[in-house]
Amino acid sequence: MASGRQPESAGHNHDDHASGPSRLRLLPSVDALVRAFAAQTERADSGETSATAEAVTQAAREVIGAARALVQSGGTPPTHDELVARLRERLETAGRPHLKRVINATGVVVNTNLGRAPLSEAAVQAMAEIARGYSNLEYSLEAGARGSRQAHVRDLLRELTGAEDALAVNNNAAAVLVTLAALAAGREVIVSRGELVEIGGGFRVPDVMRQSGARLVEVGTTNRTRARDYAEAITAETALLLAVHPSNFRVIGFTETPALAALAALARERGIALMYDLGSGSLGDTARWGLVHEPTPQESIAAGADVVCFSSDKLLGGPQAGLIVGRSALLERIERHPLMRAVRIDKLTLAALEATLRQHARGVAEREVPVWRAVAAPLGELRRRAEAWAEALRAHGLSAAAIEGESTIGGGSLPGETLPTVVCAIQLGTASDDVDAGAFAARLRLGEPAVIARVYRDRVLLDPRTIQPGEDEMLVRAVLAAAVTRPGS
Repeated sequence: MASGRQPESAGHNHDDHASGPSRLRLLPSVDALVRAFAAQTERADSGETSATAEAVTQAAREVIGAARALVQSGGTPPTHDELVARLRERLETAGRPHLKRVINATGVVVNTNLGRAPLSEAAVQAMAEIARGYSNLEYSLEAGARGSRQAHVRDLLRELTGAEDALAVNNNAAAVLVTLAALAAGREVIVSRGELVEIGGGFRVPDVMRQSGARLVEVGTTNRTRARDYAEAITAETALLLAVHPSNFRVIGFTETPALAALAALARERGIALMYDLGSGSLGDTARWGLVHEPTPQESIAAGADVVCFSSDKLLGGPQAGLIVGRSALLERIERHPLMRAVRIDKLTLAALEATLRQHARGVAEREVPVWRAVAAPLGELRRRAEAWAEALRAHGLSAAAIEGESTIGGGSLPGETLPTVVCAIQLGTASDDVDAGAFAARLRLGEPAVIARVYRDRVLLDPRTIQPGEDEMLVRAVLAAAVTRPGS
């Protein structure tokens, strides 16, 4: 408990010439601050605070601690009223959800840090419907008996990819892990050195393989691996050839990689299986939008891959899940593996995934799935939105203009690829500004709603490609709120 009590008045006088210890004695005790907070709350006729007594006491300790640090560094002790206000603000902040929606103005379509793919309205509605009550998650309505949760997406995935069978788990790393564990535990898996990738968060393919119980056999070099390198490494202990799509990096120059069909032919010839970790999971042709072509699951199956793993929350545009498609005999082994229980997909994700897959099956993804709607957004529409924002901001004294820029796909997909866009650029960093672009972007992040923008030189850039329909007015209000404290605003 803090030492040194002070009368619970509305404020107190500070002695600017007092020593450090004397100034510390101007701070109230934790108990005194808690009582002052309770008294103010009662006077405001707001009833009991929603916070528990323990939470109020802990918050009071933190407020007093921060005030002590301020005084010890030479600052002026806060008044009683200021301390009570800080305590109230801390409690209000603690009561708000920590995970919240933000406006993605970065122009990175599949932004991993911001939750990757936003869900379509159909997916959101499907989740809400299932969340409200019971469902046939693992119950066959036809048979009146226990069923499989895989049944809800299995036929859709077969239709979309051309595979014999399909499974869904909670993410693609889990898909790779359970596939390797089921098909190659205790045996060898051959992979090119150039495909031993690291994905977000420091997770590496060799680490996942080690956890599965499979033994890694590296072939080729970082930049060049040929089919004969795989062929020469195959032994009686080999269970799989593993190809990994470099979805989050690109090696250019003096490179060589065998075609998937060539590896499939080699695997068939030697009586082993070919597994392909595709990663990004695009079901559409990215080349239509001027991007490099991203290999698809359906092309991979057609090329002869026996098992293909990919994500559903990247270019597929759905919720976080890992999808496994391929030969029935192999997927039956995977489905029976004990790890499937640990990595199984939950009912809300299944609902959103099914809805998203149905949109792809109906051919409406570019209109209804947010990731594909963002990729397909016409440049003229992006320009119209950016110009409207700039005009609204200029009307309130901000220096803003619509300028040409570039959006990126992100999320471990199509590395180095960009799409032309038009951004709303807010000019900052002049002598008349109280903040630079970085500080203004920080204000946007800490606002309500939070806006995550891009900073380039002395400008804050807002890219309409990743700002959802219906967010335009919220965006303008958030920018103006961040500018309120600027001189002359």
